[in-house]
Amino acid sequence: MARANTTKRAILDAALELAATKGITGTTMDEVAELAGVAKGSLYYNFSSKDQLFEAMLQEGVGALADSLRTAKGELRGWPAIEALVRQLLDRIAANAPLAKLMASEIFRTDRAWQETLFALRHEALAVFEEAIDETDVPAGRAGIMASSVFGAVLLAGLEWLVFEPERSRDEVAAGILATLNTTAPAARG
Repeated sequence: MARANTTKRAILDAALELAATKGITGTTMDEVAELAGVAKGSLYYNFSSKDQLFEAMLQEGVGALADSLRTAKGELRGWPAIEALVRQLLDRIAANAPLAKLMASEIFRTDRAWQETLFALRHEALAVFEEAIDETDVPAGRAGIMASSVFGAVLLAGLEWLVFEPERSRDEVAAGILATLNTTAPAARG
């Protein structure tokens, strides 16, 4: 059983690495098997298709992201919760930049077999932001779009940070994002 888990982990890690650099469409199962160091038969034993492989990879990664956001929010409410969520999302982006790049490129692709799964997982992650925003004095009905805006801004700012300004600390990046949110949406403060 441990060998099967090790093989599956190697396959998922290889698929993520390749997809982050070549895109999912540009990644072949042969390349995944080669990078993972497994026989093609082992790859297909664990994942019967490329769609199944990438759906499992996204489900694992985005599911873990949603869990970490819920943990970061904990009992915090309003603006302190939003601050904690921004910092946690930046930490997750820094810890797994390939997944962040893949999410940024795949989130709006509606022609993928795993789109329904990705949409549901995205909703889980956004719900944590929405709950924190809803606990502030924002006008009714705006928390959902604000949650999407904050999540997207942090995702893209985090990638920008890692690619173009890696010398900055996570706290500097978080402070910049939070200052922008605080300036442009004073109603979001709790």
